[in-house]
Amino acid sequence: MKNLSKITGLTAAALLAALPAFAQETTAVAEAAVEAAAPVVDKGDVAWMMTSSLLVLFMIVPGLALFYGGLVRTKNMLSVLMQCTMIAAVAMVVWILYGYSFAFGGGTSPFWGGLGKLFLSGVTIDSVAATFSDGYVLPEYVFIAFQMTFAAITPALVVGAFAERIKFSAVMLFTVMWLTVVYFPIAHMVWDGAGLIFNWSAIDFAGGTVVHINAGVAALVAAIVIGPRVGFGKDMMAPHSMTLTMVGAAMLWVGWFGFNAGSNLEATAGATLAMINTFVCTAAAIVSWAAIEAIFRGKASGLGAASGLVAGLVAITPACGTTGPVGAIVLGLMVSPVCYFFVTSVKSKFGYDDSLDVFGVHGVGGIVGAIMTGVLCAPALGGTGFVVEAGTMGAQVAAQIKGVAVTIVWSGVASLVLLYITKSITGLRVSTDDERQGLDLSAHGESAYHS
Repeated sequence: MKNLSKITGLTAAALLAALPAFAQETTAVAEAAVEAAAPVVDKGDVAWMMTSSLLVLFMIVPGLALFYGGLVRTKNMLSVLMQCTMIAAVAMVVWILYGYSFAFGGGTSPFWGGLGKLFLSGVTIDSVAATFSDGYVLPEYVFIAFQMTFAAITPALVVGAFAERIKFSAVMLFTVMWLTVVYFPIAHMVWDGAGLIFNWSAIDFAGGTVVHINAGVAALVAAIVIGPRVGFGKDMMAPHSMTLTMVGAAMLWVGWFGFNAGSNLEATAGATLAMINTFVCTAAAIVSWAAIEAIFRGKASGLGAASGLVAGLVAITPACGTTGPVGAIVLGLMVSPVCYFFVTSVKSKFGYDDSLDVFGVHGVGGIVGAIMTGVLCAPALGGTGFVVEAGTMGAQVAAQIKGVAVTIVWSGVASLVLLYITKSITGLRVSTDDERQGLDLSAHGESAYHS
């Protein structure tokens, strides 16, 4: 103390008096350092993720419901609206009860997330979820809500494969089982840090495998197992309202910005890249589909434009955060001819009745997009780069193909088994008389239109 007083020129008494203030200042500095190191919840990120969650909901109801509803015959319009709405509602309840835990429960298994967050155990208003930036987090509730909308729309996509002929009870039972056995594990494998496909370095920014290939393969299996509609290939089965289909398609495009740009998890430059890619890939795919129809049919149709719109959205989904805008345009131009070939030539050749072309657009478009993601992420092509563990285009494409293959096999085999389980419990098809009358009246006791 004497030496310190000599150095500072202060008396011992003055030094002792100054110590409490010095201690308080030191504590304040330490607290500030801890605060600086604490994860940040950015209000802009939270607002964007809340908005994105609502945009994905907008995709389901009314977007997908109207898109599909316009494509079926008048007598089945309400049945499709009801199926989409109820699937979304059931999926949301299941997601909270155990789906979130199965997908993102914190387990170390490469195949599922475990039971750690059943009934959202341990989740509070203060708990957080990681983003892609170190030091920035989201309230866990908004991450749960965002991922919940993905779980809600994926089984709703499958509806298009068996529209106009399936029992409502079968749809509900199959949905719950399919989410449990197929969707939740695939979501974990692709997007969780412990997941099998994630650790293969496969890129799926917003759901090419998890949502579109998953649903598309299940749709193909369902269409084959359930069989074609009564009168398929003989009766007129044209869309009853292309107006509603175009309205629904437009809503899908708007909602898809939540789907793709929201998957960035932050309101940063990465979200803007996903946003512009969702614009231009979709635009290119619409142009491409219209051109293909003009060449082979002599006329470009509204149905073709709507189909190209969805094909472009599907294709860019896995690639939107890692591809440059010119690459996105190339992908859009590429995907429409491939999907067009499947919904016309392949479907006709094999004779399966995928009513609304779920496999031909979502399944095939998802496969094209997922594989091309490994090409278009190359910096030389305007992309953001390969995943570090992959390192080269060849390795990245190989990882993409492995992820696609696992999704196809998992969804295909599990969906087949679940369809037969559903058939044994509720049956799959309505009676021929009910099908001819239409599901609006036979299943729900109401009509979409009254003259």
